[in-house]
Parts: sequence; structure tokens; C-alpha cells
Amino acid sequence: MADREFDLIVYGATGFTGRLVCEHILDRAPEGLRWALAGRSEDKLRGVADDLGTDVPLVIADSDDRASVEAMAARTRVVCTTVGPYALHGTSLVAACAEAGTDYCDLPGEVPWMREMIDTHQDAARRSGARIVFSCGFDSIPSDLGTWFAQQQMMAHHAVHSPAVHMRLKAARGAASGGPVASMLNQVEAATRDRETRRVLFDPWALQPAGERTGPGTSDAVMPTYDRDFDAWTGPFVMAMINLRVVRRSNALLGYPWGREFRYDEAVLLGGGPLGAVKAGALTGAMGIGMAGLAVGPIRRLATRFLPSSGEGPSAEARRRGFFDIRLLAEHPTDRSKDVMVRVLGDRDPGYGSTAKMLGESALSLAAGESEVEGGMWTPASALGQPLRDRLQRYAGVTFEVI
Repeated sequence: MADREFDLIVYGATGFTGRLVCEHILDRAPEGLRWALAGRSEDKLRGVADDLGTDVPLVIADSDDRASVEAMAARTRVVCTTVGPYALHGTSLVAACAEAGTDYCDLPGEVPWMREMIDTHQDAARRSGARIVFSCGFDSIPSDLGTWFAQQQMMAHHAVHSPAVHMRLKAARGAASGGPVASMLNQVEAATRDRETRRVLFDPWALQPAGERTGPGTSDAVMPTYDRDFDAWTGPFVMAMINLRVVRRSNALLGYPWGREFRYDEAVLLGGGPLGAVKAGALTGAMGIGMAGLAVGPIRRLATRFLPSSGEGPSAEARRRGFFDIRLLAEHPTDRSKDVMVRVLGDRDPGYGSTAKMLGESALSLAAGESEVEGGMWTPASALGQPLRDRLQRYAGVTFEVI
């Protein structure tokens, strides 16, 4: 890549999450980092820069103006974007980065859109050397890097990889994020209109490389289940639909080190006994009713009045009080007494505080040249692996440890 004007541009800097990413990068930026804030409005960008107390350059770009997005991509080595829903506002930027050889990271929870980007721009990204890294927030770094870490530990302790990893959300505190809510509503609306979008949305192999989109294992967990390994009832995890596909894609992109028969699933731990069973049933019912309701146009439009809007978010104090605690159990292939349990802990609310730091460190890792993969469409574990895990533990309050 020829020398560029900037090492990193944060696109969407005037949004709620974008501001948090900028705060983290400003706090963490190594000496000499050439970075800029980008968005549609110069006045709003200047307001963000003033609030942050920085005089970094401002770049004007609008996803509806392809020329401006292409010009932005050509000026920088890395673009970090928080502008969603990505199916509405992200396509032109992915195309521009893939053509210009510009590395890219983002926060989509939009499986059909990610599938479209992979199929449309993989060849261009490979030719140009652009590393396009999707899902660098709470969806899906804890699941993706957590599974990668659990497999590392299984290999270190027992010299084998695990054929199955089970992710369980033990506890978390945080508000619903306006950006992901907007993405979810946009996906539901698209799925109600288009049969192919609906098929891809529910396909557990949707993000596999072309020609490899079938395999073993179950689909997303949707029913209450008693999990003997964790001695608790479980219910469906709202992020599983995204994380399952990202983790499976990582295994494929890494060359199937965990085997082509590798199985992965996610659920929420809700406790043992009758109370745990009641909680699991209630969560399952609430999610089923909610998704069924959102599929109905008038109900979906009514729900937007009560759900958080894109650009809204919790207070700084609420973000500090937030956290998440995730457990991942890696099965030993022949001796279950040698199973490995790891946990991933975050010291901020998942949807904003931790997500902003995870995305910021992903962008800084790309800007530092820590990814050794060729151009293409990647996941966090397959593109950044150990360097990103080290960064998250040192600078982002996200820890990975064996229990």
C-alpha cells in the first residue's frame, strides 16, 4: 500500500458509539498516529473534536455520495466505521475499501448484508490487499476470540483441538444499544419482503466461504434446555444468530484447525431448579413473541417509538457499572474429564463501553500492521488473533482466562 495521508479514519464520529470509539483512540493513540474524524457534517465533527479537546483533521463523507466515500478510503490505511444499519449505509464504504486496498473494521450484526459483501467484494479485496474485518464489538469478539482462546488452551494442555465449544452468557449488565436495534429492525423488515434474505438470515452456514456452506451441527438454540455441563437451565441468546456464523467462519478461514465437524452453540445461563426452568421458559417465550411481533409491519413501526434510537445510549456512569461474564466450555475429543473451561470478562456495558474499546483496539491493531493475513473478508480471530487478544487485555478491560 502506497503511503496515505492518514493511518486511521473513524467514520461515524458524531454518533454515540462513534464518539466513544474516538475517546478511546484519543486516549490510546500511539505517538505519531495520523488519524481523523469523518462524517457528513463538518459542524458536528468540529463539535466532537472540541468536546474531545483535540485538533485532529476532519473528513467529510456521506454514504449516499459514493465519490466522497471513495475519496475517504483512498486517503487512509484503515477505516473504522460505526455507521449503521450497514445494509443501508455501509455497502459503498466496503466496496471503496476493497477496491482501494484500505483495511476496514466495523460492528454489523447483519448476516445477510455480511454475506452479500463477502460474495461481492472478496475477489477485489484479495487483489488489492484490503483486510475487511467484520463484527469487532460485543458481537462477535467475545465469542470469536473466546473460542479461539479456548482452542489454544485445549491444545496447550492436551495437544488436541476441541470438536465442540459451548458458549454461555453467565451474567451481564447494560442497556440495549440503539444501533443494533436499528440493524435488527432493518433485517426483519428486509426478511419479510424477500425470501432469499430470510433464507440467509436463518442459515447457520451463511457466512462460510463459497462452496462450503453446509455442515454438521444444530442451528440456533431456540428452546429452554437443561445443560448438565453447566448444571443450569438455558435460554436463547439474542446474539447467537450472529456469533454462531462468525465463529464457524473463523474456523473455515483458519483452515479448519478445529475440524470440519466442529460444533458451536450459545445460550444464556438462567440457574438451576424450578426457578431456572421458569426463567428459561419466560425468556424463550418473550423472544419468540417479540420476533413474531416485529415481523408485522404496524407492530414494528409502533415498537420503534419505544425502542432506543440509533445515536442514543446510556450515561457514562451506567457504562461504568456495566459488565459481561461469558463462559466457554471446550470438549476434549475422547476424555470429558479433560474439558477446558475459559471465561471472557468485560469491565464495561457490552453494547457501548466494551464495544467501543473492542472496535477501537481492532482499528489500532490494523493501523499498527499487526495482521499478517492477505486481503479478503475476515473475522476478528482469523485476522488479528493474538495481537488483538493482547491489546484487549492490556487496554480494553476485556480479559481471557482459564477457570
